Amino acid sequence: MNFSFWENETFFNNIDVCIIGSGIVGLSAAYYLKNNNPKLKVVILERGMLPSGASTKNAGFACFGSPSELLDDLKINSEEKVFSLLSKRFQGLKLLRENIGDSNIGFIQTGGFEIFGKEDDVLYEECVEKLDYLNEQIFKITGIKNCFRNADEKIDSFGFGNVEHIIESIAEGQVNTGEMMAALLRKVQSLGVIILNGIDVRDIKATTSEVVLSCNNNLELKSKKLLAATNGFAKQLMPELDVKPARAQVLITEPIIDLKLKGVFHYDKGYYYFRNVGNRILFGGGRNLDFNKEETTAFGLTEKVQQRLEEILRTIIIPGTPFKIEQRWSGIMGVGAEKSTILKQVSSNIYCAVRMGGMGVALGTLSGKKASEMIVMKT
Repeated sequence: MNFSFWENETFFNNIDVCIIGSGIVGLSAAYYLKNNNPKLKVVILERGMLPSGASTKNAGFACFGSPSELLDDLKINSEEKVFSLLSKRFQGLKLLRENIGDSNIGFIQTGGFEIFGKEDDVLYEECVEKLDYLNEQIFKITGIKNCFRNADEKIDSFGFGNVEHIIESIAEGQVNTGEMMAALLRKVQSLGVIILNGIDVRDIKATTSEVVLSCNNNLELKSKKLLAATNGFAKQLMPELDVKPARAQVLITEPIIDLKLKGVFHYDKGYYYFRNVGNRILFGGGRNLDFNKEETTAFGLTEKVQQRLEEILRTIIIPGTPFKIEQRWSGIMGVGAEKSTILKQVSSNIYCAVRMGGMGVALGTLSGKKASEMIVMKT
């Protein structure tokens, strides 16, 4: 592509920090970099018209976590790692709310509910047995007393079918991720951050003094520092990283008269999640039906997952209530062998902040802040 002198000077030359990815992490890193050093020229490159991974494609949960999810994590990770991650989720959401404001992200602390069917008796009993333990650990981290409690009395009020038990979480909440990302974009642009959409970085090479980025349209950029914040797509640029893409499929119904759902809901160890959005049910999950097939960077839908989502709607969430699907979509998360973020210097002048594990709403702001602190600049 043939760029003018003015375009090169304004957008492409003399870049101090280049960030790949305009999701929560990338925008948060840019915010902290510019806020702490207004003289920096910070440029964000985004392959899509909008953030391409999961930042605007998720269900809009605060991502505090459910009892069965935490207990499942404790089976494969140490206590220290599990509750350290919970602390980061709590801190990250707090930072997001402080930076942007609750009204700008549509944050409401609705509470969350984990539902258990007849076939989940063993899982439920395991959760009940460990509730006091989990509440004690959560109190140490957050100061919240009795975060989890049995809430079977609310089953009928939600209109569920085939649900035997509910555990409530008073710490969970919801956000409007569209409003959240729009507010973040406005915030960083007001600080002078340049965001370039439609730029697909194909290759990166580091020298002792700069990083060279080869992009689509025969565009080559140079930057003193580079931060990769591409989460599920990170392996395309950095094959050595332990990050796998994980596709999440989501649907939303048309408005349903007298919809009883209030709050955010988890089912099956958090692999399914749903909430009320304008009297519609936004419902996602099901990647555990076929982990291998959903380990992809290709946006799309599968009949197996979509049929299961509709089946759960019919039999558990709104039994006996007719519904129509208004829209379906998917997002790409970043996961790995460990349920933890990767924040590190990869090589000379190249850094990464990836592997949010489907918890980007909670982890993204803190990860962006920590990434900005890794990048030391002299101007």
